[in-house]
Amino acid sequence: MAKTPRRRSKANAHALILGVYIAAVFLSALLLFGVQPLFTRMVLPRLGGSPSVWSAALVFFQSMLLAGYAYAHLLMSLRNRYVPIVIHLMLLLAAALTLPLAIAQDWGTPPVSAVAPFWLLGLFAVSIGLPFFALAANNPLLQAWFVRTGHRDAHDPYFLYAASNAGSFIVLLSYPVLFEPVFTLYAQNRLWSIGFLLLIVLIASCGLLMLRVPDRSTTRAKTRSGPKPDWPTIGRWVFVSAVPSGLLIAVTAYISTDIAAAPLLWVIPLSLYLLTWVLVFQRRPLIPHRYALLLQPFAVAAIVALMLSTGRVGLFFSLTGHLVAFFVIAIACHGELARTRPTPQHLTTFYVALSFGGMVGGLFSGLIAPHVFSWLAEYPILAVLAVLCRPFGQNINRKVGAPAPSIWLAAERWFWPVAIGIAILLVIPSFDGFRPEIDTESNLTILVLALATVSLAFLRDPPKSAFITAVAFAMIWLYPTSEIHVETLRSFFGIHKIFESDDGRFRILKHGSTIHGAQMIEDEDGEPITGRPTPITYYHDKSAINQVIEAVRARKRGPLRAAVIGLGSGSLACRIAAGENWRFFEIDPTVIAIARDAERFSFISSCAPNVPIVVGDARLTFAQEPDRTYDLIIVDAYSSDAIPVHLATAEAMAIYKTKLAPQGVVIMHISNRHLELRSVVEGIGAANGLKTWIWSDDNEETDDDNYIFSSDVAILAENADDIGTLAHDKFWVLTPPNPAVRTWTDDYSNIAGAVWRKYHK
Repeated sequence: MAKTPRRRSKANAHALILGVYIAAVFLSALLLFGVQPLFTRMVLPRLGGSPSVWSAALVFFQSMLLAGYAYAHLLMSLRNRYVPIVIHLMLLLAAALTLPLAIAQDWGTPPVSAVAPFWLLGLFAVSIGLPFFALAANNPLLQAWFVRTGHRDAHDPYFLYAASNAGSFIVLLSYPVLFEPVFTLYAQNRLWSIGFLLLIVLIASCGLLMLRVPDRSTTRAKTRSGPKPDWPTIGRWVFVSAVPSGLLIAVTAYISTDIAAAPLLWVIPLSLYLLTWVLVFQRRPLIPHRYALLLQPFAVAAIVALMLSTGRVGLFFSLTGHLVAFFVIAIACHGELARTRPTPQHLTTFYVALSFGGMVGGLFSGLIAPHVFSWLAEYPILAVLAVLCRPFGQNINRKVGAPAPSIWLAAERWFWPVAIGIAILLVIPSFDGFRPEIDTESNLTILVLALATVSLAFLRDPPKSAFITAVAFAMIWLYPTSEIHVETLRSFFGIHKIFESDDGRFRILKHGSTIHGAQMIEDEDGEPITGRPTPITYYHDKSAINQVIEAVRARKRGPLRAAVIGLGSGSLACRIAAGENWRFFEIDPTVIAIARDAERFSFISSCAPNVPIVVGDARLTFAQEPDRTYDLIIVDAYSSDAIPVHLATAEAMAIYKTKLAPQGVVIMHISNRHLELRSVVEGIGAANGLKTWIWSDDNEETDDDNYIFSSDVAILAENADDIGTLAHDKFWVLTPPNPAVRTWTDDYSNIAGAVWRKYHK
């Protein structure tokens, strides 16, 4: 039977309402999450390209989401239908007046102390606080308006939340592979501003469509009523939303330390985080919640295994493992929230609770944990807490009321003997002043994996499972088998581990999973080594870096004036010859304290105790040095395998060039496990009229047992004569820029391309 004109008109009206609201929600999400990597990348050079910049940024974004959700909740508590629309449109118009996005110019010099995260929060607030706040309110506000439109789906508007997160997921996933490689920051900023203006039009349209419904009671009648959430329920929402939010920051910090502080790795965990919201708020979830709950303990156990094998598995296996485990944990937690969501009358209360939990998790991982723990303890802590997000007293493998299989009963009988035995193992050593040794790495591996496996036996009892998982993580931390006398120090710029090799002959400085310095402290007979230490690692006698130092010194026939960007353990201090004037530049005060402490490393104290060390980001501090001063500039500022992109751009090279004395030389240490940086250096050198020579000796001397490593090094100079005899050395190859690789600038870089070239050369 054909539809009557009235039915067709109503169907068209419903289609119009749905289309406009979905478009507004989707575009708002695109802008809300598109601005996050865009503006953070703009700010990144201000604090040395540290991965912690993104952690602090996420704390800001999550806090502003809470503020936006609370604002939406207050607006929708007003009885007048017109006032919320007028107020919100005025807010959006006021935010539009601040566009295009720009960094506040009068916010002062970036600190390098513990207040750096708080300085960043202030910078974000004064720079993009108003537009981000306005965007943050849109999602709950538009859903609440949709409930009042009289649409046939108004009884369950949560599908709009899935549409919002779908928009966020798309923009984040496309940023490192589309926006970053194709558009400059300037172009991205302009596109974002145009999108913001279009959004204002869409939101005004949503408001008008809502006002077309004359009687709000009609909408109320079509909407399911439900009890007001009590405080225990709200508290549970806060806890379950806080855990994956904190885990998002923790896992991002864990994986980004070893590659690059860049949107490429920031957006992958955040994209997966948002994808879980999309999946669980579908009317028919694509992944049933019971399956997510079933997989979650295995994901936590996988994190235990991956942390146990850090440094022993390949990049992509480790990266994939951590990301898959995070995805499973997040979808299980978010599925619990979707399962317990309230009726639409209490929609804004629900979203305020979720955003408050997100902020709490972000504050814990982004601000509190770095000041409380000397290592990345928040990652295993949150993995353990994730177990407690499971519903208590339920067995996901059987119907409610069915008898438990005998294996569960047996496991419960085993619990207390196992728990008491482990407690004795951990507590007794602290009273006796010793710690029992675990003879081999394989024994530790077996013990930890056994604990992780036992934790799986308690799917129905989250507290017991969480306890055993915590013990497994503790074993990894308490009983390292290849490192002795371990000391960890943590700053805004990373986690630094100082330890001795298993034979006691070497003291090593490690950042993330990469060695940043080592010193021989005992000879082969076990006798302590005294006197002037010999540089090893990347700075040994036959290293590429030492060859350049010697060649420039010989070409000049006199003492050098040299600048070193990046300090590490201070090994290069022992390459300073008598009468030479060297100057180090280091952003991390913790690294300076390590290098100057003779009890840790004695390169500086023995070789150059009075060498000046300038604290701060080199792009800012080195730019203040007098022009035409240095015969040699050594750029060795990479943290772990993460690179500060702003030190490898055409503008950065222009600064280095202006500080070079006539015939001066720049050395770029470009060793990296995951990024191909040779093409980058060739491009930024050519952009400044410099030639590039690449060290290319496949037979370079290496001896891992004695910490003698090979390195990838580039020399940049105006003429071949500037590098002396190396111009005729067959292992130093003059290379032109790669025409297929776009030159990196402060406005453009392409980390995804560098990763691709590394693994497809």
